[in-house]
Amino acid sequence: MMRVLALVLCAVAVLSPAWSGAQPAPPLSVKPVVEKKLKELPAGPLYWRIETFATLAEAQAAEGATGLAAEISGKVWLFTLGPAGGSKTGAVKVAEIGPVPLVPAPEYLLRINHASGPPGARTPPHSHPGSEAFYVLTGRLGQKTPHGVVHADAGTAMNGHGADMPMEVFSAGTTDLDQLVMFVVDATRPFSSPARFE
Repeated sequence: MMRVLALVLCAVAVLSPAWSGAQPAPPLSVKPVVEKKLKELPAGPLYWRIETFATLAEAQAAEGATGLAAEISGKVWLFTLGPAGGSKTGAVKVAEIGPVPLVPAPEYLLRINHASGPPGARTPPHSHPGSEAFYVLTGRLGQKTPHGVVHADAGTAMNGHGADMPMEVFSAGTTDLDQLVMFVVDATRPFSSPARFE
């Protein structure tokens, strides 16, 4: 009887992708939500300030030159690139991330992406012509670069690297990853390019 049970378990292990790891990791879902272009950025060290509002109309009214308002995962958000500190009237401050690594450019693109996926989901290796920062809503974020692997858990933020850094972003936890991603990139270059780890 024990021998039959052992054979059954062995067969399940061979046939089950979850057990064997035979299936490739699913892709991380990455969707652009809102963006704007700027000819120049504010002076000094810059930070991403993340705030929530009661309504999208209130967030949009508070945007200013370097703000981006969006509704993501059932909440209304305002992402503002600017100096450290400060807040918008009527907003609830969630996080401040920085200083953001900046790249000289003739024109800048500020973009907010929404990324999500089950445990193990990942992006292919890639790079951006600027920096990205992360705020994790649920799950656990992993990021692999030539500097190693770092993680951020739900309710925490992570500052990104400078321009052209090879990276792979993945869902590193045991529950689905849901995250906000903020970019400051050179608008005259492709937003994302394939990359390799040397």
